[in-house]
Amino acid sequence: MIHWIMGLGGPQGEGAGGSMGMVIMLVLMFAVIYFLLIRPQQKRQKQQQKMISELQKGDRVITTGGMIGHVFGFGDKENIIVLKFGETTKIEFLKSSIAGRAEQSTEK
Repeated sequence: MIHWIMGLGGPQGEGAGGSMGMVIMLVLMFAVIYFLLIRPQQKRQKQQQKMISELQKGDRVITTGGMIGHVFGFGDKENIIVLKFGETTKIEFLKSSIAGRAEQSTEK
């Protein structure tokens, strides 16, 4: 009975074969989780970093807070970006708060 409780072998006499099946199942579950969740997230993060590194002065961007502005410049620190809203308002943001490029509007 102790062997059955500890999982060393059931009454059917599974023995080591049952634990090998468990290891294979865990490896397969990790592979599925990796390819469905982790890998796509890493790919999106890499694309986001590439987009942020390619930003230039004058690009129209949208922040994670929903504000749309133009890149005015880059701050003294490497993770700061200065966005211009309207004619005179300039605000510093962290580069990580940039959600993406906004569509260029045709109206001026």
